[in-house]
Parts: sequence; structure tokens; C-alpha cells
Amino acid sequence: MISFPEHIQKTMPYQAGKPIAELARETGIEESAIIKLASNENPLGMSPRAKQLAMHALDDVSRYPDAHGFNLKLELSKRFSVPDQWITLGNGSNDILEMVASTFLQPGTAAVFSQYGFIVYGQATQRVGAEAIVVPAKDYGNDLEAILAAVTPHTRVIFLANPNNPTGTFLPAAEVEQFLAAVPAHVVVVLDEAYNEYLPQELRFDSAEWVRKYPNLVVSRTLSKAYGLAGLRVGYAIAQPHITDYMNRIRQAFNVSNVAQAAAIGALQDEEFLQQTYASNRKGLEQLIRAVSALGIEYIPSYANFVLIRIPQANAVYQALLSRGIIVRPVGVYGLAEWLRISVGTEAENEAFARALEHALQTLKENGNG
Repeated sequence: MISFPEHIQKTMPYQAGKPIAELARETGIEESAIIKLASNENPLGMSPRAKQLAMHALDDVSRYPDAHGFNLKLELSKRFSVPDQWITLGNGSNDILEMVASTFLQPGTAAVFSQYGFIVYGQATQRVGAEAIVVPAKDYGNDLEAILAAVTPHTRVIFLANPNNPTGTFLPAAEVEQFLAAVPAHVVVVLDEAYNEYLPQELRFDSAEWVRKYPNLVVSRTLSKAYGLAGLRVGYAIAQPHITDYMNRIRQAFNVSNVAQAAAIGALQDEEFLQQTYASNRKGLEQLIRAVSALGIEYIPSYANFVLIRIPQANAVYQALLSRGIIVRPVGVYGLAEWLRISVGTEAENEAFARALEHALQTLKENGNG
């Protein structure tokens, strides 16, 4: 009989949003008619510049990619004014989170993160046999004082998402920097900024500059969200060389394909597309909030590209929406059984969701479940 380590037996696989093709198979609805608002993807797709460079890179897919990602690191280095040795590339930011866990955690150590924090924090910690210390949330977001209070001599990593997924909450710069200054030097802080590009300009701050000031800081970002490269999987970390050196020692070779690297360079160069994405998201987020407010539904103010809404009959509504070809995200796995996370779509997709939601709630009410 094969035996597995206890911490692996306890680890649950990541539950992704339902794919369009899967719902099409289950319902017979044409894929083109299905609206997916479940995985915080960019409804505008990928930038023209990113697509152009990705298509060109297809000519070389018989070759291994640049294992060190020289050109992509150079682009990121220029963008953030940091040496390229400060950058680690990942197969999406999930890969970065896993690398941090593998680099700094082991049995007998601990990671601290917030209740309702990104589920991968707990999974990455569990996979290496470390202890996950989950701090109760404050107004569905990170309670920095409580996180600091949870740090012990065994703590090696703090995971901190800002904006937070799945709740969409945000901590201003002054609070985050005050927190960083108070974290003990033996603890690595991962500042997960997967949704940074959706913040209004007045709320953004130069976290890369903080890396110069705090040697224990790792800034994690992704090109899966605002940059529209979710299917190509490109993430990156910015940290001082004493951290990136060890992360790159355990990083899987060729973890970012040549097509993904090329597309990422194009996406980073296409500022016009990024601005279009930001503007479209702000408009779409307001549209969704108006719709759920009109239905009297509670929601958490969001600083990302999704909104979390509270519906006591969440599972029934989720199933009703699926039957009409609309995929949203249940978040019961986060301990939020009465909530659904709705990604911002196009104006037409948001409108279709609002109509379907109203119909689902009315049907439940007529059946005595409202």
C-alpha cells in the first residue's frame, strides 16, 4: 500500500471556476451563448500588441524558451526601475506563491494570512507541511493588527492580498507601510497585488520602491487579470536578490513558455489597452453594483474586477444562473456560503447577468424560497 504524508492527504485541490465548455456539455447551450463571470478574467481579451508578439513567437515553439526570461525581465526592470536580478518569473502568480512556500516554509514553521484570503495561501502552506495560521477578518478584509499579533518565532511567511480576493477589500498605502515596518525581520511578507491595475490612480502606490526599504518584502503580481493573459500564465515577483536567488533555485526550469514571455512583453508595452481595461472595468463595476442594489442585495464595496454579493439562497441562484448559461463563482470554500462572486464582464454580459439574477430571485420567491 502506497502511503502519503499526512499534510498531503489533508491538502485539497484548487477548485477553479466552471469552464464554458463544461457547462456547454452539461446543458447543451452553445458555447458562444454562455457568459462566464466566474474567474476575474479580462472581458476585453488580450491586447493587440500582446497577440502580435505571441503569434510571432509561435514560429519558435520547437525550441525551449529562455529559462531566465531575459527580455521579459528587462521589460519589467525598466517598468519598475529595479535590477533584473530582483525579478522572479512564474507560471502565473500562483506559481510565485508556491515558490515562496517551498523556499521559506517547512514542517515546524508557520504562515499567517487572513480569513477570506486567497485560498492558495493555505494550500501552498499545507503542501510543504507548515502550519497555516488564519487570522479572523475585519470587515471581510485584512486585519493588520491581528496579523501582527499572530506572528511567532515560528512564523516565516505572511501572505497579504491587496486588493483582496475574493472580497475585493483594499488597504491604503499608509496602513500597509506601517505594517511592513512592524513585521519582524525573520518573516517574509508577500504583498499579493494581482488586482493592482484596477485601482484608481490616487490609491496606487509604489510597492516596488518598498522592496528597497524592506529586505523581507516580496511583491507578487500577475498578467492574468488586467493584462488579459490568464490562459498563458505569467506572473512575477519583485524582491531583493537574497530572496530571489533562493526562489530561482527551486523554480521549475522553463516555467514560462516562449509564447507567454512574448505576449507578456507585448502586454506590458500596450499602455492604451491597459487604460481601456481600467475604464471598462470601472464602468462595469458600477453597472453591477447598480443592478444588485436595485434588487436590495448586500454587497462588499470592491476595488478589483469583481463584486461579492450576499444571497441566502446562493447555491440555488448559482444553479439557476447556470441553467441560463451564466457562470458566476460560489465561494462556500472560503466559508462564505451565502455569497457569490461576480466578475465584471462587458456591458452586455453584465446586463444579461442582472436580468438572469432578477429572474432567479423572482422564481425562488414564487416557489416559496425567497
